[in-house]
Amino acid sequence: MSFFDTIRRNTDTVIGLEGLEPRLASKRPLRIKLGVDPTRPDLTFGHMVVLNKLRQFQDLGHEAILIIGDFTTLIGDPSGRSATRPVLSADEIRGNAATYLDQAFMVLDEERTTVRYNSEWFNKMGFEDCLKLARKMTVARMLERDDFSKRYQEQAPISLVEFLYPLIQGYDSLVLKSDVEIGGTDQLFNMLVGRTLQKDAGLPEQAVITMPLLVGLDGSRKMSKSADNFIAFTDAPKDMFGKIMSIDDKTMVDYYRLLLEADESQLERIHGEHPMMAKKHLAASLVGRFYTMEVAREALQQFEQVFSKQEVPDDMPVFTWHDLVGDAEQAVVVDLMVETDLFESKGAIRRLIQQGGVKLNREKIDDPQMSLPRTDEECIFQAGKRIFFKVIG
Repeated sequence: MSFFDTIRRNTDTVIGLEGLEPRLASKRPLRIKLGVDPTRPDLTFGHMVVLNKLRQFQDLGHEAILIIGDFTTLIGDPSGRSATRPVLSADEIRGNAATYLDQAFMVLDEERTTVRYNSEWFNKMGFEDCLKLARKMTVARMLERDDFSKRYQEQAPISLVEFLYPLIQGYDSLVLKSDVEIGGTDQLFNMLVGRTLQKDAGLPEQAVITMPLLVGLDGSRKMSKSADNFIAFTDAPKDMFGKIMSIDDKTMVDYYRLLLEADESQLERIHGEHPMMAKKHLAASLVGRFYTMEVAREALQQFEQVFSKQEVPDDMPVFTWHDLVGDAEQAVVVDLMVETDLFESKGAIRRLIQQGGVKLNREKIDDPQMSLPRTDEECIFQAGKRIFFKVIG
């Protein structure tokens, strides 16, 4: 397979790849740019899609440049947003950035990765420099973006700072003289701005490669923490395994293609397998990639014990009655469950109970306000498919 065929695999949009031929002919390694904004402390499998492509360039002998957008995070990427993103403090950004690198090197080759922080150059810019950069873009051009256009038509607020975000991301490409920029499909506009700024400066334009957005656990929306449909690099093995097993069959094929980079012959074999077996292999392979295959086999065994044989897991959180409700002799079930901190909110617990998704000692609970008496016996709760915990007197 040629270099260009390899690079095009699994991509969504590729622009300007032919412009790389003279640079490849010079035998100089290409500079491949990927920027991530540390808005949360953990990377998700959605990040793995673009990191896989960056690793592919590394394996072909090119330079991977991972930009930690500690400056751009102060603005908040408006891509795909229907509202202004909350602003993080500098301390929050620094803390998130530290964990991002540890996790990114689970996929990338650390020794062949150049890490840059875009505050390196933006902190040196004065207001006059910002005005010069802002002149490079018109309001009409910005409103070509779908998310800005929709928000403008709906009269939803768009801050002037958000208008600057694509320029700032594009300026990173100018500073680094990047040959290729990789991102999700929602980053296309921002990456094209990088090409424009390079052209205006008389530099060779970067090629732009967008990767498909990974669908989350709900099978419909982009994987994200805000949608609570994500799998994190740092999820415990059994949680990672269980989440993967919860996806639908169509999503499973996308995970094979985008996360394990399965080729067409492998995908054909997957289509010929029983979906449950194919999904177990997918889950074991991904858990094995972030941990070890021995840990993956243990996660498989635990899954089969709990879900195939309808047993409870050997390892689950254990709480004392006093830890959760103090000296009370009775407790409302929803109040007790929320004190475990295993759930998003009391409302989420209430909905789960009303939908028949909570069991106490294998018996379904149907009333969120049910009162539980204190007992010396163990009480085992199951919430949904994956959450188990034990309460002892």
